[in-house]
Amino acid sequence: MDTIKVLVVDDEIGIRVSIARILKKMTIVLSEEETEAHFEVEQAETGEQALQLIRESPPEILLLDNKLPGISGFQVLEQIAAMNLGIQTVMITAYASIENAIHAARQGAYDMLPKPFTPVELKRVLEKVANHVIMARRARELAAEKKRVRFQFISVLAHELQVPINAIENYLRVMRDRTLGEDMKSYDAYLDRCLLRSEYMRKMISDLLDLTRIESGERARTLEPCNLVEAARLAMDALAGEAAQRGIELVLDTRRVSILADHTEIDIILNNLISNAIKYNRDQGKVEIAFYKKGDEVKIQVADTGIGMSAEDCSRIFNDFARIKNTRTSRILGSGLGLSTVKKIALLYNGSVSVSSVPDEGTTFTVILKDAGAADSTNR
Repeated sequence: MDTIKVLVVDDEIGIRVSIARILKKMTIVLSEEETEAHFEVEQAETGEQALQLIRESPPEILLLDNKLPGISGFQVLEQIAAMNLGIQTVMITAYASIENAIHAARQGAYDMLPKPFTPVELKRVLEKVANHVIMARRARELAAEKKRVRFQFISVLAHELQVPINAIENYLRVMRDRTLGEDMKSYDAYLDRCLLRSEYMRKMISDLLDLTRIESGERARTLEPCNLVEAARLAMDALAGEAAQRGIELVLDTRRVSILADHTEIDIILNNLISNAIKYNRDQGKVEIAFYKKGDEVKIQVADTGIGMSAEDCSRIFNDFARIKNTRTSRILGSGLGLSTVKKIALLYNGSVSVSSVPDEGTTFTVILKDAGAADSTNR
């Protein structure tokens, strides 16, 4: 339940206390969230007292009488408008003329409640302003969370790029200083390591670009019939050399399955899943790729006979920059972005991703996508 702080400003103690009593007993149902909010109430008798309370601890809602001893409610409204605190003010007045309403609105008042009013009328106004306050609060919370996530993302990215850059710099210094002598063949291993680290950074940048394009929604998507078997063959051809070096067999179930999808997105899914299945496999292992279709759902399944992973690793493997780190994976390079990108693509199709794994036996990744084409044909 949310709590909303309210300041009631009225020089008539009877009205002020009555409003406070009603608010303390009142619960508001927030229409957008189907949750409830209640009020924490403070009181002020004059405009000067109200401003002091506002400076010390600003309320989110201000119920403000216009006719006050000392400075008027409109003068209070003008001063808090200059403070830019985002307070939602409801003017309470016995003189609810059109001119006063216009003046109050120009000074930033949210609404006006004419005196005398009933508890029902008070609740109606407060329901409206409370929903506005909570939605504004949620927007601020979301902005803060986005900022925190962005900072964390950039920090991790900087770290992930700094490690290979430092390694390349160290290898190049060894070569520049001729630490191993003048024979350049002595440095072939260092050149290979530099190329390997450069490939790692290139892959990370490529994965990052894929991820940001998908998340931003800026990339134009073209949905057209896509033969998943043909798409898998292209991915397998691109990765065949890497598999062959380690004697890993790539097996494709050739039953024809098609989906209305963006070809680039399907390529990203298959390349990431098959590449991972090869990298984390054992020598002389096997990778099996299969597709299934039932109704408007298409299932992509990639299974390997590799090193597997723990339940804890499975629970976080689809997070940004998530990588399995242990003695058996220390030499395997990866950006940690591929599987998170696969998950985000699946969500574009109202789908899902999952993983099942047994340490030392293998891992199976399953991606389920909704086929918009199947849904369309069903509706015809």
